[in-house]
Amino acid sequence: MSSNNSSQPTIALGITGASGVQYSFRLLEQLLKADCKVYLMISKAAQVVIGMETDLSLPGRVSDIQKCLSEKYQAAENQLQVFGEDEWTAPVASGSNNVKAMVVCPCSMGALSAIACGASNNLLERAADVMLKERKKLIIVPRETPYSDIHLENMLKLSRMDAVIVDANPGFYNQPKSVDDLVDFVVGKILDQLKVGHNLQPKWGNEK
Repeated sequence: MSSNNSSQPTIALGITGASGVQYSFRLLEQLLKADCKVYLMISKAAQVVIGMETDLSLPGRVSDIQKCLSEKYQAAENQLQVFGEDEWTAPVASGSNNVKAMVVCPCSMGALSAIACGASNNLLERAADVMLKERKKLIIVPRETPYSDIHLENMLKLSRMDAVIVDANPGFYNQPKSVDDLVDFVVGKILDQLKVGHNLQPKWGNEK
């Protein structure tokens, strides 16, 4: 079991109902492995997608989800905390929290729109709004194709507010051999933005 290192950052992770939950779970695994503390928010739509795209069957209650994922990824006690959509007393709902950065992965176009206009209809959207207003790092991982003008305008709007757009768009110069390799490419890019060390892929110019 991993031992939580207080010197490591606290990262908020939001999972929305876009396709690509494999990215989010691989990212969660790597963050916990790196001894980061993680505040996790999973939308109701995301739970549906998780059931469609993976063999993982998450329980209904937030506390049970936290226990399930903590056991799956061997998290230390209190290293992973899961919050419900309406849990407004969660640390991520306030700018006074100690969250260093937030990742929305994957990010649906609905969530993207809500974050871009500051809707804060649920805890995930509010947490992203807090990151923007506090000038902390917000990483958006959109998963959609093709993009409409609305999608692109919302991404540009967020980029101009210093959010980082990391498209779920794997490269092939590392000669991936599996779907896992493609997932690791994108997750590695996210971890690089968070300045969390990893060995998911060789750096450009380095031998495999």
